[in-house]
Amino acid sequence: MWATSEDPDGAATRPVPPQRYADLRSYAAIGDGRTVALIGRDGAVDWLPIPDLDSPPAFAALLDAQDGGRIELAPALDAALLTVTRRYVPGTNVLETTWTTADGGVVRVTDALNTGIAGRLPWVELARRVDGVAGSVPMRWRVAPGTCLARATPWIYRTTHGDVLRVDSITMAVRTLGEMDPQVHDQQIDGRFTTAPGSRHLLGLVATESEPLHLSTPEQLDAGVDRTIVNWQAWAGEFGFDGPWSEAVLRSALALKLLIHSPHGSVAAAATTSLPERLAGGKNWDYRYAWIRDTAYTLNALFRFGLQEETHAAVSWLLRTMRRHGPDLSVFYSLSGDLPGGHEYPDVPGWRGVGPVVVGNAAADQLQLGVFGDLFDIVRLCVVNGNLLDAETGRLLAGIADRACDLWQRRDAGIWELEEEQHYTSSKLGCWQALTCAVQLAELGQIPGDPARWRDEAERIRTWVHEHCWNADVGAYVWYPGTDELDASMLLHAASGFDRGPRMSSTIDVLRARLGAGPLMYRYSGMDAEEGTFVACAFWTVSALAWVGRRDEARELMDQLVPMTNDVGILAEMIDARDGAFLGNLPQGLSHLALMQAAMALADDQPAADPA
Repeated sequence: MWATSEDPDGAATRPVPPQRYADLRSYAAIGDGRTVALIGRDGAVDWLPIPDLDSPPAFAALLDAQDGGRIELAPALDAALLTVTRRYVPGTNVLETTWTTADGGVVRVTDALNTGIAGRLPWVELARRVDGVAGSVPMRWRVAPGTCLARATPWIYRTTHGDVLRVDSITMAVRTLGEMDPQVHDQQIDGRFTTAPGSRHLLGLVATESEPLHLSTPEQLDAGVDRTIVNWQAWAGEFGFDGPWSEAVLRSALALKLLIHSPHGSVAAAATTSLPERLAGGKNWDYRYAWIRDTAYTLNALFRFGLQEETHAAVSWLLRTMRRHGPDLSVFYSLSGDLPGGHEYPDVPGWRGVGPVVVGNAAADQLQLGVFGDLFDIVRLCVVNGNLLDAETGRLLAGIADRACDLWQRRDAGIWELEEEQHYTSSKLGCWQALTCAVQLAELGQIPGDPARWRDEAERIRTWVHEHCWNADVGAYVWYPGTDELDASMLLHAASGFDRGPRMSSTIDVLRARLGAGPLMYRYSGMDAEEGTFVACAFWTVSALAWVGRRDEARELMDQLVPMTNDVGILAEMIDARDGAFLGNLPQGLSHLALMQAAMALADDQPAADPA
């Protein structure tokens, strides 16, 4: 059993500041298609941006325990006297937390970011339903907005409809059902109550930004929980996977659905910013953007499961965004499709004091050749799944394919967005993948032009990689020519079809030997001294093993990896191989995508491994 930083063994290696910071494994995520809330095992909402996932967070105790703000709801008892169990309502992103007291009292809290009759609501509506199950349980609650990462100060505003909370341009109203004894203070509202068998209480929050506030009644919020459960289950009912690990695959699909920004169709890489990849600090990033790479992987998975609305919306968003900003691809865009702006470092401590906290991402201006492959894979999937490209998109893509022909010989920052530019092997193969897809699209009549140049250039890339990036002494495709260092992203090119033969099989073995940590894997050489293992890399290994025909090994590894989620099936970006602690932003889309793709690779009837 792994120790967490709240366990005695972990505490010795993870000193915690006086203010409370929950272990990252403790968080469950709920969402409404627009924003995401993180809820700890202690019942506190420690992260909730309003109104959008990338808005300044009105509740951000996750990064600032003292002033960040949180919404608390839990038994008013010593934690040592309580047993906590959690689960998602089956087929939903609605969370159930059940507390059992030492004397047999039982209370259940059901948390939902409510959705409407026709989809997402035009306002944020958090509903926290409290059901008394057995005995009597004293409960406490508190709604205390924070500073929006040191941007503003919360305050109480008294209106003819009651007291509301305001911070920056956000207006919030607390709604309660049952006798909950609300007490209004200068910057927060709190109270206490006691449950009984069959009792029903509700703590709700309705919120808007820079627009009138709709004051849903407590009864409407309570009914909204049931409606939200039905809405999620209807969506999950359209999702089908009958293979092994089906429960983990569905949970990952639901986690990905939280990251799809329904107003625009874009796909966020993760729901948070600045959760550290290493406890020494300095590797904190803002992942509340839409990466072309992550969008491609998301669509690869969702197309396979027949989910049409999300895939069409994401493809349309990406192509519309590209036309808007010109043919030169950005690595990522804002969720609304804008070019990323600058970045800043708010004066807040960060999770457990590990900084810096960052808003924005400086990698936007990098040259990453792999995005060519990601883009064309998205479009190829769109077409082979029964869609047609419009003429303008076809012309745009033909021009981008020509750009890939011209640029593939340049150094770039690689998939890991590094400051040192090199001739990274995976980057070259991204261009190879782009041109291979472009040829297929041209042959299908979807993009104009003669594909002869694209076909010839793709073959030149293949030859170049075989001649310059295969290191016979190492027995693997290396990170870039002239080195013996390794990059786990090479595993992706078993699935892309570049190599499924002996060289790829040998590369898998060398990667596991040199970058592996038990079933887990680091991103590239040297990262074992700097950060946690990268969750997606471990699942990429499963897929690669399956594609080269080593399916028994792939299944064995998958069986080891799937239980590494937290208690409700959520994955972060990284896992500390020493104790299983989560590191990095969460929920992390790439981690859940890699799990899904690994399960699909093992479920597919794949052709025998072929030589490269």
